Amino acid sequence: MKCFNFTASRDWLYRHSFTAAGMRSLTTDLGNGTVMHCWAPKRPTTRNPTALSSRPALVLLHGFGANAMWQYGDHLRHLTARFDVYVPDLLFFGGSHTEAADRSEAFQARCVKRLLEEGHGVRRMRLVGISYGGFVAYSMAAQFPEMVEGLVLCCTGVCLEESDMADGMFRVPDLEEAASILLPQTPNKLRELMRLSFVKPARVVPSCFLSDFIDVMCTEFVEEKRELIQEILKGRKLSNLPKIKQPTLIIWGDQDQIFPLELGYRLKRHLGENAELVIIKNAGHAVNLEKPKEFLKHMKSFLVNSLSPPSKN
Repeated sequence: MKCFNFTASRDWLYRHSFTAAGMRSLTTDLGNGTVMHCWAPKRPTTRNPTALSSRPALVLLHGFGANAMWQYGDHLRHLTARFDVYVPDLLFFGGSHTEAADRSEAFQARCVKRLLEEGHGVRRMRLVGISYGGFVAYSMAAQFPEMVEGLVLCCTGVCLEESDMADGMFRVPDLEEAASILLPQTPNKLRELMRLSFVKPARVVPSCFLSDFIDVMCTEFVEEKRELIQEILKGRKLSNLPKIKQPTLIIWGDQDQIFPLELGYRLKRHLGENAELVIIKNAGHAVNLEKPKEFLKHMKSFLVNSLSPPSKN
């Protein structure tokens, strides 16, 4: 008997919740074969679709795994009252793709910047990045410091080095194995990803539910996403990572098995007094999903109380 299509049904519910929160789904053609999708605030007038309100812009960048709606859907209603929230799909996720060959987070950052600036009129923002989304957020802060007022980085291993893999920091021996878990194509690989992402993963999940999730979330742009993973580690050295100047909140699960907590301490040392490190206990890599209330509390406090009022665009 065929399993109930849980993934598509939940995806529909998230779309409904985003719409109910005053968001709309928009796609922007950046030219040269690059198209990006973004959830953005609805505007009161159609005469000037990029007109901004007086509220600060908040951009939420997702990681690998489930799409952006799943990663931020449970937090959205707590943020839209204070911020103009933008939730883009990064390239090769959701409705975003490119014909360009560049797979670096720097290129992703430039595309997100263009999407927000040209497509939505956003010139000043606060950023939140989860895991891979944090790599892109960090690059945006480094490349466009005048645009980024402050940022939250959640379990973001930007301070890793290529040698860390050979030195045994990670639970996987090489990039191929890492990619096979982060881009699961079988129920067993998805179970392994769940074990690495959560301290207490669901114990019994039928294979048909897992296969359904893979069909909906993990079958498009697999090779391109594998190249994104390879680009993260290739030739990476901490000495080459710029020190961003913006106030930064670093959030980490104390039992993260994908990007170990040592990388959080390393990032705090790298950024010095500009950064604050918050460690959430009994949480893994998916701390935003495993400990959503604590994650939201720290993120919202920083975004509301620790950053100076934004300058008007």
